[in-house]
Amino acid sequence: MRLLHTMLRVGDLNRSVYFYTNILDMKLLRTKDYPEGEFTLAFLGYDDESVSTVLELTHNWNIDHYNLGDGYGHIAIGVRDVYSACEQIRASGGVIVREPGPMKHGSTLLAFVEDPDGYKIELLSEDEA
Repeated sequence: MRLLHTMLRVGDLNRSVYFYTNILDMKLLRTKDYPEGEFTLAFLGYDDESVSTVLELTHNWNIDHYNLGDGYGHIAIGVRDVYSACEQIRASGGVIVREPGPMKHGSTLLAFVEDPDGYKIELLSEDEA
């Protein structure tokens, strides 16, 4: 068994694909429209789906906003250098919601970014991920 993907519902698919590809440097792997269900799926990741877990963005055509609820936590991405990753993300227009630094009550170096729909993404040094 292996983890295949994580799905997030997004209000504006183009805006979200732009964020994940241009700000977090993922690749758009595939998209598919489902006209009868009035939704589109987009799969993004850092490697091919056959070898890596990916992110599935679901856009329901008639919905432009979701309430995230209080059960959602975050997605974690391993980066070489948390500080330089935050600088690059900020320079590309991304929003850092927790500046790089050690985890509260621990020593793990991390930071948090927010995507256009308000989902939190944790950045962890690859050696600590």
